[in-house]
Amino acid sequence: MNTLKSILLTAFFSGIFLQLQAQSLYMPREIKQAYTKGTRSPDGKPGSKYWQNFGRYNISITATPPGRTIKGTEQITYINNSPDTLKRLNMKLILNIHRPGAARDRAAGADYLTQGIQIDTFLIGGQKKAWNNTTMASTNQAVSLPNALMPHDSVKINIAWHFDVSKQSEREGMIDSTTYYLAYFYPRISVYDDYNGWDRIEFVDSKEFYNDFNDYTLNVTVPKNYIVWATGTLQNPTQVLQKEYADKLQKSMTNDSTMHIATLEDLAGKKITAQNAMNTWTWKATNISDMAVGISDHYLWDAASVVVDKTTGRRSSMQAAYSEKGTDFTKSVQNGRNALGWFSNNWPGVPYPFPKMTAFQGFADMEYPMMVNDSQVGNAGFAQLVQDHEIAHTWFPFYMGINESKYAFMDEGWATTLEYLIGIDEKGPEAAAAFYKQFRVNSWINDKSTAEDLPIITPSNEQTGGYGNNAYGKPSLSYLALKDMLGDELFKKALHGYMDRWHGKHPIPWDFFNSMSNVSGRNLEWYFKNWFFTNGYNDIAISKAVKGKDGYTLTVSNIGGFAIPFDVVLTFADGTTKTIHQTPAVWEANQKQTYVTFKAVIGKSLKSVTLENGIFVDANKADNTWVAK
Repeated sequence: MNTLKSILLTAFFSGIFLQLQAQSLYMPREIKQAYTKGTRSPDGKPGSKYWQNFGRYNISITATPPGRTIKGTEQITYINNSPDTLKRLNMKLILNIHRPGAARDRAAGADYLTQGIQIDTFLIGGQKKAWNNTTMASTNQAVSLPNALMPHDSVKINIAWHFDVSKQSEREGMIDSTTYYLAYFYPRISVYDDYNGWDRIEFVDSKEFYNDFNDYTLNVTVPKNYIVWATGTLQNPTQVLQKEYADKLQKSMTNDSTMHIATLEDLAGKKITAQNAMNTWTWKATNISDMAVGISDHYLWDAASVVVDKTTGRRSSMQAAYSEKGTDFTKSVQNGRNALGWFSNNWPGVPYPFPKMTAFQGFADMEYPMMVNDSQVGNAGFAQLVQDHEIAHTWFPFYMGINESKYAFMDEGWATTLEYLIGIDEKGPEAAAAFYKQFRVNSWINDKSTAEDLPIITPSNEQTGGYGNNAYGKPSLSYLALKDMLGDELFKKALHGYMDRWHGKHPIPWDFFNSMSNVSGRNLEWYFKNWFFTNGYNDIAISKAVKGKDGYTLTVSNIGGFAIPFDVVLTFADGTTKTIHQTPAVWEANQKQTYVTFKAVIGKSLKSVTLENGIFVDANKADNTWVAK
């Protein structure tokens, strides 16, 4: 029996090894071991032994603006679904980024600095843990367990803490003296995953986040006349709101038209909330990666809803919270309704998964589950585009638990792509393309520095100068080029296959690459190797044109290396033109050179041929035209 078991195991692992050997994509050793263990599959699916850990968070915080101190308590029940025995936990204390001397990618002003999170008590399994706030000051903190946490067992952690809201608001902080946006405000257990173990990447204030999917109950206690907006569903609207306002909020849940839940007149009357000295607003959210909170005593409040799933008729609430001067936000609810509906039914074409979305006026232009924190810019069109981008993040990374700290292109690249696609519908193809080129492509293609040519697969936490374009523009172009090559129907089928497989899980780039190939039925390894593992850029040229008996053959050189689509535009002596589209498939056989053959047009004299790249902006357009002699 033991001999047979040994033979079977050897055969199994040999099969995995051969499948991995057959792949041409570079794969780090830590990733390879996940496939060997069976937690990930070479066909792009979660492996038969895939697992991820889970927590139940019961959090209570108290805020008393204009006092800046937030006090909190929480109980975490952490379940170890891994096959490993855990002797310690790693805590994420993101707000320690505000401490003087914290490692940061950018300078911090005096108003940004605080003492970070101050732990008052920390209990594990009922046993008090000594905590020194002076020495335990980083955004990661290892905590030893009094008893090892066995596979499929759980442990309870009780924490009391406090922190001061930073005066300088970015992703979180003080918006004004009585308006706060709270994000990353609670101690959390970091992700322990199947390929890297504990996520211990320091938060340096430029990159983003990696979280488990957890269940949350959040209690926010504030003085009367303060309104709270948060991730999740408000559990007690009739207890914290006067009946008139609770009724309006309820009505907005089935209303297409914007309802003004709280107007300036209402706010001045100070009768919106229950008139207890303090009110506790309770929010719940399940299977979600984070919670965020907005608090104000003078923000206007609008709401409506939209059908996000036409099959079931399910609606989601779209809300907005903003100041009297927040003119960009007067259309936030209707713009948000459009975005939620469009993304649900077009691209990515997966129904919005949550019951609510709130646009909150702040400073960050940053996404959170069910919330976006956007700035007032005084430009309605730009404000809509930014809100679209942040709402698009619902699907990447909140529908799937992407490791943004390490692979930012897996979410920012998709949000940039969706921002462009919805922009075509909202503003027309020309305006959408002009904005996309101006803000997402030109800065990269015109920057010849070494950092900008780093491969996209370079871990985000290892990048500084090239991070932005490697996270946003370059991967977005790769997704749009793949859409062009596969066609909308097959591309959407493959995209949905990937999203369905990894919804509520933690995909890594190789899961995306393998899944897209598997579901599309096309071997796309050459394509992903070209776009993600090389130092390419956009630059094609006509190197030769030969006239034959029946037409012409162009030799097109790929100087930059990326497999981009392009148009061959024929211009005739009479001023008319003809366009021949080439998808990235022309580069599969030879990524340095391809040939385009076209027949002569009877009765027309060819004047010139030009390569047009559209949004795939060419680094050198001087060699993109051939003139007939």
